[in-house]
Amino acid sequence: MLLVKYLEINVDLILWRHAEAEDRTPDDARELTAKGRKQAEKVAALLRVHLPVDARILVSPATRTLQTVSALTRHYSVVPALAPGASVAAVLQAACWPGAGGTVLVVGHQPTLGEVAGFLLGSEPQHFKKGALWWFSLRDGYSQLRLVIAPEFL
Repeated sequence: MLLVKYLEINVDLILWRHAEAEDRTPDDARELTAKGRKQAEKVAALLRVHLPVDARILVSPATRTLQTVSALTRHYSVVPALAPGASVAAVLQAACWPGAGGTVLVVGHQPTLGEVAGFLLGSEPQHFKKGALWWFSLRDGYSQLRLVIAPEFL
């Protein structure tokens, strides 16, 4: 019975890499560049159209991720487990993937997000461009890649 319920769950997991940030230390205090702010705005505009209003938004505590998500909303949860260097398991646990359904947006870092994408695709880690968005869905028990887009295509 639990297996059947699991297979009927519809879940979306959206991975959003922070936009372009300054190169400086300390790492967790790096801020977005002017280009990065524009990248974040472009992706946020897409998400405003397609992101369900009840989506959970989880964000790394790094300054650049907080600035990225701020282009979209002020309603998000900062999750220390999503900080730079997070593991695939930490991201999936924070997102409750596959969980009980619904949509989760994770704003984080490379290489972690690329490792999550690779895991979901059953492949090698993937490269995430700065500001890029990867949208996965779990339908009928299968993880499906629905969208990959970088800010320059918006």
